[in-house]
Amino acid sequence: MSMRCLLVDDSIRFLEAARTLLERDGIPVVGMASTGAEALARAAELAPDIVLVDLDLDGESGFDVAAELAGRVTSVIILISTHSLDDFQELVAVSPARGFLHKSDLSARAIREVLGNDGTAAPT
Repeated sequence: MSMRCLLVDDSIRFLEAARTLLERDGIPVVGMASTGAEALARAAELAPDIVLVDLDLDGESGFDVAAELAGRVTSVIILISTHSLDDFQELVAVSPARGFLHKSDLSARAIREVLGNDGTAAPT
């Protein structure tokens, strides 16, 4: 699977840091968005393979953004947050997202683990 990535977060500092980290790890970041509407527009325009969506977008729910994205694009959605998965495990499980990553764990390797060992399927 190609790993072209769209980052969705309301923190410009995080977007820049995540872009630098992922690109250093070999994942091209094709775009960034800070709102749900911007994420939808950028995803439609750029057709990324992966969309990383923060759970809290300055008052917008990342779960709602993920659901809207899932209805409009074929990208794999991974939810990200500074909060623990334990806080949102049930919501993540019923969301259209492939999985969840804590922001401090973000890396190409962590994304591949969410996608599955060969990068094409969810872990079992």
